[in-house]
Amino acid sequence: MSTPDRLIESTRELLWERGYVGTSPKAILERAGAGQGSMYHHFKGKPDLALAAIRRTAEELLAAAEGVLDGPGTPYERIEAYLRRERDVLRGCPIGRLTMDPDVIASDELRAPVDETLDRIRERIAGIVEEGKEQGQFATWLDGEEIAATVLATVQGGYVLARASGSPAAFDTGVRGLLSLLAPRAS
Repeated sequence: MSTPDRLIESTRELLWERGYVGTSPKAILERAGAGQGSMYHHFKGKPDLALAAIRRTAEELLAAAEGVLDGPGTPYERIEAYLRRERDVLRGCPIGRLTMDPDVIASDELRAPVDETLDRIRERIAGIVEEGKEQGQFATWLDGEEIAATVLATVQGGYVLARASGSPAAFDTGVRGLLSLLAPRAS
């Protein structure tokens, strides 16, 4: 792995573990096994490196979500697959956790990939809900945007509840509850 990639990967891990303030240049360099001048040789500074790390995390999260949402199955099955996909629930969402970081949220540049990723996932889920309505799988009165926001809120809130309790059971309970509300009704 190249030095810039090692720096980005180390920053991604540290942002997830410690947040922006807790991610010092020294910690990044130590984790990356890079020399003292490496960061400034490849990046303008910590904000530039953090942006590269956030963008890479956002791209990976979006690709994983789209891989499931664009997969096989009915609209309900694809939303179910997204909600039930394998996650490190107790570690939390690497993108969602950034929304609680005041330094990331205060920076339009650092916040942009976070917001864009959540928007794209929400838009894709809304489209799937509309598809399900057209197929008669979901009630016609459901609003795709509202359901998509609820799906994301369930996932992000599930992470918080699981971390607070120290158990993934809270996440799983929220997912089961939402799926029972979305389940297609037998005619």
